[in-house]
Amino acid sequence: MGYKVVVVGATGNVGREMLNILAERQFPVDEIAVLASRKSLGTEVSFGDKTLKTKDLDTFDFTGWDIAFFAVGSTATKEYAPRAAAAKCVVIDNSSLYRYDPQIPLVVPEVNPEAVEDYKNKYIIANPNCSTAQMVVALKPLHDRARIKRVVVSTYQSVSGTGKEAIDELWDQTKGMYVPGQEKAPSVYPKQIAFNVIPHIDVFLEDGSTKEEWKMVAETKKIVDPAIKVTATCVRVPVFVGHSEAINIEFEEFIDEDEVRDILREAPGIMVVDKREDGGYVTPVECVGDFATFISRIRQDSTIDNGINLWCVSDNLRKGAALNAVQIAETLGNRVLKKG
Repeated sequence: MGYKVVVVGATGNVGREMLNILAERQFPVDEIAVLASRKSLGTEVSFGDKTLKTKDLDTFDFTGWDIAFFAVGSTATKEYAPRAAAAKCVVIDNSSLYRYDPQIPLVVPEVNPEAVEDYKNKYIIANPNCSTAQMVVALKPLHDRARIKRVVVSTYQSVSGTGKEAIDELWDQTKGMYVPGQEKAPSVYPKQIAFNVIPHIDVFLEDGSTKEEWKMVAETKKIVDPAIKVTATCVRVPVFVGHSEAINIEFEEFIDEDEVRDILREAPGIMVVDKREDGGYVTPVECVGDFATFISRIRQDSTIDNGINLWCVSDNLRKGAALNAVQIAETLGNRVLKKG
């Protein structure tokens, strides 16, 4: 016996990826509905070997449905997620709207699976920011061993994190470099993204950080440990899919790089590829379509007490969004909503 599942925002990058992953992981679906705004009404999407037509989100009745994956922005989520929750359909939300609500669990199943049990507070579970999700998968097993004091992270985030328009902009600008008359001025981003990097993701805050950087701080504290100090610099790079992070970790006690490597090899959701040779590491191109968070370049940092450096790469449309949401549903099913 399976679940009645709704995917809201099924025509977007993340919504389509959710459908792919639900099928790939053989999530127990008895019935599925795919919803979109009226401008996308009737658009066809794939679910395994089936082709589904989108229904109107505005008129959809969530009564009797078990789980709703929301892959739309905060504005639409604010309007429609409470409707689903009021119908006792558990919302798993990919937007940032509910992440910082103390009554709503923010979940990465490899890190804090027990938090899903708090879904009953509001019948909503939040999915973390893509850059945070992959980082905390790496941090948690190390924190359990040696207690993390401080994290310094620089991210290299792909344009797919912004959406389809950003992917198109990178593609068009790249073509425009080589084809006279096809130059493309920036519209999604404040500066050219092709052959460039932009140290600016989301809006700027009063202290000079961006909201993306603030998210990494706040979400790491909520998911792993409020005592961990985090400072982040988030950068958009001309990569279509896959986020990368250079992470520096300071621990309360000494931990050897070999032990770090061994711990991460045994940790759920992680694949260690760490050879000290040309190509002995993972890049964003290689992580696309994979479920794992990849860790490379593990090494001691001798400039601080008890320091470790590492390189972390993951498919942001998967672990950073769709995969994590489906894993939340799997955890919810195993721990709470057992059927049959």
